[in-house]
Amino acid sequence: MTDSTSKLRSQMQRVLITGGSGLVGQRLSELLVENKYEVAHLSRNPTKNKHQSFLWDVKKNVIDKEAIKNTDVIIHLAGASVVGKRWTKKWKQEIYDSRIQSTKILIEAIRNHNSRLSHFISASAIGFYGWDTGEKWMDENANKGDGFLAEVVADWENEVSRLDEFGVRNSIVRIGIVLSDKGAALVEMMRPIKLGMGAPLGSGKQFMSWIHIDDLCQLFIHLITTGQVGIYNAVGPDPVTNKTFTKQLAKHLKKPLFLPNVPSLALKLMLGEMQVMLTGGNKVSSKKIEQTGFNFQYPSLHSALKNLVK
Repeated sequence: MTDSTSKLRSQMQRVLITGGSGLVGQRLSELLVENKYEVAHLSRNPTKNKHQSFLWDVKKNVIDKEAIKNTDVIIHLAGASVVGKRWTKKWKQEIYDSRIQSTKILIEAIRNHNSRLSHFISASAIGFYGWDTGEKWMDENANKGDGFLAEVVADWENEVSRLDEFGVRNSIVRIGIVLSDKGAALVEMMRPIKLGMGAPLGSGKQFMSWIHIDDLCQLFIHLITTGQVGIYNAVGPDPVTNKTFTKQLAKHLKKPLFLPNVPSLALKLMLGEMQVMLTGGNKVSSKKIEQTGFNFQYPSLHSALKNLVK
């Protein structure tokens, strides 16, 4: 670690997290504490948290200014889930507002109450690239794709970029499919396979750009300690097709796969517009973050599944 990095690290003691009670937020909080950071959360229920927590309510435009004061780093993870519910008009508005409005509230609070913030790191999503990019590698310079999620992500990132106006260092982390044994995509994919009903989805040729949850959290910490700014893809270096992923997962679970692919039309009838999350995909590059010196603990799908599938 260089002297300048050591100095930067010593100054960054207090990290404030939005979405800290979520899957990623909980694990990230644990790892930050292990790395000797002071961790605090913004929460709608600040009394129900093992970490120091402060009230905020995006819908009411409320935030406790004491949360912002004396904070060195903010990691913005909050946002309504894009999976698990049909994308009704109302829920799509919730997905949008929970990201864009929350970012606006944070930025105004920073402008008014914090002069020492050194780094704002915001989650984003590889949905920026759209869901039909085939075998073409997507890096951070790729153009915005089409579709609802691409529009949401673009507006979200534009809000974060407003921090440039008053000199706050900021980074954007475009997150892929997060693999964890505590929930989310991996657990949902394991259920039918364990029951002997697993099968690739749609064509099975769509790419899945995934990342182990610990690598994702370490990537956030890497950005803090190195002071890197800009946009970074948070995906592992080994994207695979849905068919390959399903086969490898079944192999780790020691379960057979014998059913035909689940037709895209059936998924659309069941899930509506949200089916693009399952039948679409993109092949996203991790080279930019690796060039900053970041090393993946779980660089291959095999190594990630070996760690997570028990």
